[in-house]
Amino acid sequence: MIVFDLSCSEGHRFEGWFGSSDDYADQKAGGLLVCPQCGSEEIGKAPMAPSVPAKSNTRSHAPAETTQVVKGEMPAEVKKALEKLAKAQAKALESSTWVGDKFAEKAREMHYGEADEAPIHGRATRDEAEDMMAEGISVAPLLVPVAPPEELN
Repeated sequence: MIVFDLSCSEGHRFEGWFGSSDDYADQKAGGLLVCPQCGSEEIGKAPMAPSVPAKSNTRSHAPAETTQVVKGEMPAEVKKALEKLAKAQAKALESSTWVGDKFAEKAREMHYGEADEAPIHGRATRDEAEDMMAEGISVAPLLVPVAPPEELN
């Protein structure tokens, strides 16, 4: 995991946890990053102050802004919104088929009439998604990360 200090156009600062730098770039490009305080979609990496850990894996610098959120607690409205999102996505995934890395190939086959249309989900690189959108193929990123079926516990 990589932790980025992020800020929005309104000056709110917060942390974002990503699997890699590419995950951050993909989510930012897809408009999936929003400020948890004001909902702004204009998000960027915040200038960072040096961080000297007091103990291993501990961050010693204080946040640039204090909030009313107690460490470890999530505001009720954020939690409720995330639960709704997760339920809606889970329902959509139940009625679609996992196609893995063949997402772009299968989406094109359906778009060009080479295969019957059906709801699918899988993986596509940012370049593949941009190419499909340029061809007029409707694609949408999943809002909550999904593990392939073979990686589920």
